[in-house]
Amino acid sequence: MPAFAYLDHNATSPLRPAAFDAMVEALRVGGNPSSVHGPGRKARAIVDKARREVASLVGARTTETIFTSGGTEANNLALMATGRRRVLVSAIEHDSVRRAVPQAEVLPVDSDGVLDLAALERALVASAEPALVSVMLANNETGVLQPVADVVRLARTSGALIHCDAVQAAGKVPVDFHRLGVDYLSLSAHKIGGPTGVGALVVRSGVPFCTDRRGGGQESNRRAGTENVSGIAGFGAAAAEAIRGLDMTQLRDGLELSLVQMAGNVRVFGAGAPRVCNTTCISMPGVLAETQVMALDLAGVCISSGAACSSGKVQRSSVLDAMGVPVAEASCATRISLGWNTEVADIERLITAWQSLYIRLHQSDISHTDSRARAA
Repeated sequence: MPAFAYLDHNATSPLRPAAFDAMVEALRVGGNPSSVHGPGRKARAIVDKARREVASLVGARTTETIFTSGGTEANNLALMATGRRRVLVSAIEHDSVRRAVPQAEVLPVDSDGVLDLAALERALVASAEPALVSVMLANNETGVLQPVADVVRLARTSGALIHCDAVQAAGKVPVDFHRLGVDYLSLSAHKIGGPTGVGALVVRSGVPFCTDRRGGGQESNRRAGTENVSGIAGFGAAAAEAIRGLDMTQLRDGLELSLVQMAGNVRVFGAGAPRVCNTTCISMPGVLAETQVMALDLAGVCISSGAACSSGKVQRSSVLDAMGVPVAEASCATRISLGWNTEVADIERLITAWQSLYIRLHQSDISHTDSRARAA
């Protein structure tokens, strides 16, 4: 049995062997992809190949695909590139969107975490000022899919531009940039089994794109700075494998059924909406999320209490807040996310550890209650 069951793929999916090999080969080449000598041309060929692979993952053209340092930079770049002052975002967007435009108008979601389209429509007609709408494709905490096609339809009627954070969707559901109809699409390598520190922004030809990043003419003058050749190579290799998709529905549904049957008042958040196949956000009644994460870690199971972008901090979920989940219930919610190397044994190990923790703490509560009753 492996040393641990890793079920935190939405935080980072372990590096695929093909990505590792591609990175090592790129490091051996050396060379700056902007140089015209032999090693430089080899480095450029590596970047060009990876660009084709990443573009293919989301049905985009290579000329539309800009490499970045990750999903956060891609989101920031898109939000600043349009020059539009009016920005509309959903209440469940990642912090790299919400904090990039703190002045943005926030759109509500329903109890399953799905964007309120009527609210979007009202916001779009409330002002004649051209807007940028930013809505993610799949939520990082619940896995809930957003109605991006409907967002595009409404936004086009008012001349709005659309940015879509597809970081948690790529490789889990089919993503086609042109069929989706958005103008900007963000991606991240380490969510699909590529390395950390590299991502991409896909930009539709002809839409506004301004950047205050000054330097060389890399990425067709759209993102200055020498390309991270080895990281990009790993991204491309991971994308080439991720394009085959991820089918974890049976494993996820079996996991959820087991945990819900174990304790009747367990809740799976977002279960009433379409979700990506790998993500479960679930509550263990009466047991704080941080207690669960630590206890399961000691049992060799890796999960999280939500988004993993706060320097290891366990904090209240803005996503569950937006969904109207009571604080007491939200504080007991954890995220389980499967990935390319998840096996049945990992799920079984989690179920066993989860059950053991729940029974142990529940019996402890009963014992304390009995003791207090006898003392009275």
